[in-house]
Amino acid sequence: MATPVSLQAVTATGDSHRAFPAPTSHAWGRPRTRRHEIGAFERTGQYVIDARNQAPDLFVDASTKNWSGMTWKDVGRPYRVEKWARSKHDYESVHGEWLPVIEGWRRFNLAFHQFFLTDIPDAQSQARASLASAVSGFDFHEAQEALEDLMRIGIWNRIMRVEDAVWDPRGKRSLFQGMDLKKPRILFLGAADGYEAMQLAAMYPGGEIVLVDYDEFCETDRFGKFPLDYPFLGVDPATGHQRVWYRDEMPITFEVADIRDLRYGAEFDVVVSIGLLEHFPDEHKGLCLDMHRRFLKPGGYVVMTTPRNQFKSRMYYNLLSDFLNHGYRELMDVNQMGLYAHESGLNILRAGVIKAHNGLIMKVR
Repeated sequence: MATPVSLQAVTATGDSHRAFPAPTSHAWGRPRTRRHEIGAFERTGQYVIDARNQAPDLFVDASTKNWSGMTWKDVGRPYRVEKWARSKHDYESVHGEWLPVIEGWRRFNLAFHQFFLTDIPDAQSQARASLASAVSGFDFHEAQEALEDLMRIGIWNRIMRVEDAVWDPRGKRSLFQGMDLKKPRILFLGAADGYEAMQLAAMYPGGEIVLVDYDEFCETDRFGKFPLDYPFLGVDPATGHQRVWYRDEMPITFEVADIRDLRYGAEFDVVVSIGLLEHFPDEHKGLCLDMHRRFLKPGGYVVMTTPRNQFKSRMYYNLLSDFLNHGYRELMDVNQMGLYAHESGLNILRAGVIKAHNGLIMKVR
């Protein structure tokens, strides 16, 4: 069991009073008290509920690209995010070695989860009050911190509550549609909160989900406390009509393990990863892609997404670097992602661009 790390140690701010991120008394994993109707839409203080049966805000279909005709000279290489968290610099300065990959992932998960726990309107009110108090008392250091809080809150509010770009249920349903699956076994590598596997299970119900992540915090908190009242729009297998599913209605197993140590055979209908490939330098991307093939049944599907190389993404990782950037990370476009996959022996059936990610649906050639 890993030694718990405080948020202040992760971010190296030492400021427990900051308005963001600031977990609130509003429970993240609160129990479900009602069933949502199809078409439900609600903007809570922490996230968006969106069970609308309508087209996504953004889905660019890139499925018809000629992947075999692409070269790296044509598409260029991904953008490397290299503004590191201060706590990463501090660790490496003290220890004289790189921050271990697993420790970087733990630090990211702890900090990122605090974003989700923050009630954004409450945090905005707190930051504004702190700013007013600091200005009236001529405390310019405190005023600067309050302004930084407001900036960070504004970014996260835009991403999570205005654009719903992290979960993006309608975009992901558009990407995931059209697979020939019945009661699939779904393996999620680097699962974190398991969101996309749950969306897949709602669309293709009756199977089971295995979530794998080597940070136990993902089992206990990121997935373990995922909101029980969050609706996933999917299908009722008994009627073929649409229905809403919830986490506690899905058979889900969580395994805390390094994906390289898994003992499964080629037994899954779908192997999925969300934001995994970009953490591997080029010399190790082949290993990452091989992990997806290794556990796949003949004829099974590989589902992958990576964060897009766009201005908003660069700004996000730059301005929130102290919370997010504890390890190797790239931003890429769908052409670069597709070329990595094609060169590894995967046949791209569907490719698309959604709000924050590129996505591919593939089979082994």
